[in-house]
Amino acid sequence: MKLFREDPPSKSQAVERLRLILVHDRAQVSTGLIELLRVEIINAISKYVEIDEEQMDIQLTASKTKAELVANIPVVKVRRALD
Repeated sequence: MKLFREDPPSKSQAVERLRLILVHDRAQVSTGLIELLRVEIINAISKYVEIDEEQMDIQLTASKTKAELVANIPVVKVRRALD
């Protein structure tokens, strides 16, 4: 048993936050827009599948010529076809 274990490590959290801030600045997209996209994606796909929202990961990457939105969404269960 580890007594002084960090879960998750604060260094990796800080690095991830900084990376997200830099990407948002380069793509000129606010963090509020990313959260709005997250909510809209959840609402849209929840009609068809049950998802694990806690494990859902949405990332925006940007270069000089384009921006890319990548969503990793764990599916728990597919819902029955809508009648």
